[in-house]
Amino acid sequence: MKKLSKKQVFVNFFHLTTALCCCTHANAQESQGISASQRSWELQSLQEEITLQGRRLEMLQRELSAQQARYGALRRAIDADALLDRRGRGIDAVDNQALPLQAPTVRIDDEVSRSVGSAPSRQLKESPASTLFEQPGVLTQKGHFTLEPSFQYGYSSNNRVALVGYTVIPALLVGLIDVREIKRNTLTAALSGRYGVSNRFEVEAKLPYVYRTDSTVSREIFTGSANDRVFDTSGKAMGDAELGARYQLNDGGVDRPYFIGTLRFKSRTGRDPFSVVTDCTTRCIGNTTGTGLPLDLPTGSGFYSLQPGLTWLFASDPAVFFGSFTYTHNFKRDNVSRTVLGGEREMIGSVAPGDILGTNFGLGLALNDKSSLSVGFDFSSIGRTRQNSLPVAGSVRMLLATMLLGYSYRLTDKTTLSVAVGAGLTRDTPDVSLNIKLPISF
Repeated sequence: MKKLSKKQVFVNFFHLTTALCCCTHANAQESQGISASQRSWELQSLQEEITLQGRRLEMLQRELSAQQARYGALRRAIDADALLDRRGRGIDAVDNQALPLQAPTVRIDDEVSRSVGSAPSRQLKESPASTLFEQPGVLTQKGHFTLEPSFQYGYSSNNRVALVGYTVIPALLVGLIDVREIKRNTLTAALSGRYGVSNRFEVEAKLPYVYRTDSTVSREIFTGSANDRVFDTSGKAMGDAELGARYQLNDGGVDRPYFIGTLRFKSRTGRDPFSVVTDCTTRCIGNTTGTGLPLDLPTGSGFYSLQPGLTWLFASDPAVFFGSFTYTHNFKRDNVSRTVLGGEREMIGSVAPGDILGTNFGLGLALNDKSSLSVGFDFSSIGRTRQNSLPVAGSVRMLLATMLLGYSYRLTDKTTLSVAVGAGLTRDTPDVSLNIKLPISF
């Protein structure tokens, strides 16, 4: 082996040291480059994970909102079903006595009878889960139809004493005393139909048939006759058809009342009171030579009317409280005339029946799962009738008040028998009324 000199050894050591330094520097730069790329990749991974977690959070928030909506719908469904299980049936509306000039009869909303007396339906429990979120309510269910035949009887009597003359002293009358007693019977058979457009909205149509009889017993004192004279008259024909609609305004429940807006329109399809023949040989105004009573009784009011209203229901186990407020506007008729006994047409002019303010309230009490008992009070205030913009002579504001007692029994899951009896509390109200209904659900 060749021996190296000191100079060569020094040079070789210098080159080796330089090479080692270069390798160390290169390795350091390579390590730094790898660390930077690794940190960049880790940062990007964290950002993607944050984005993914944000999307998951949004999905959870949407799912939470959906769960809350399902909970609210289930709560409303349970509340509505609880109301159906608690409510009874029995109070029915009563048509009030006809006004002078045959102004429209007063009609209180049928929600009082139907909402408090319908048998609880199991459709809500048997339907799929999707139907639970269609805003269940107390009206006719969506797509369902209810056919309701009904029968109503009313009886009223009235006594009248007319003093035509003058008194010399309080105990002596110079003139005529006319005593009259009027007895009136009214029978109405009707067929109604209700259809649920949605769970909050239903429409209704009603077609009545009316049969009426009046008996007037009169005796004129100081005329030489001691016998009573009886004037009988009757009438039967179709009555005034009605159209109605109801809308549930809110989601009620066991602890919250239901509010229902109502609208009813009454036509004049019945026999017009101005078209029947009146018992006067000439004119009935100023020169009466007859009783002045119609020979055939009308079966309609002769006027169109529109009735908006608000009905409320409140369930308080085991009772259901109910009530309503209504306003009835009767539309005026112009160029009205009537026919007297001789065939002459007597011009009356324009006639405007008074508007009607009505209210009722009561409660229904469930006796068991099939029967219920209800009691209610109905009150109406009727304005004065006007002829040619002036009040009709003898026409005053009338107050009608009726106490109602009802009972219902559920015959089947889709049929309920309802009976209601009304007793008049004022002289202008029918003495007694009977209302029978048999709603059948399809």
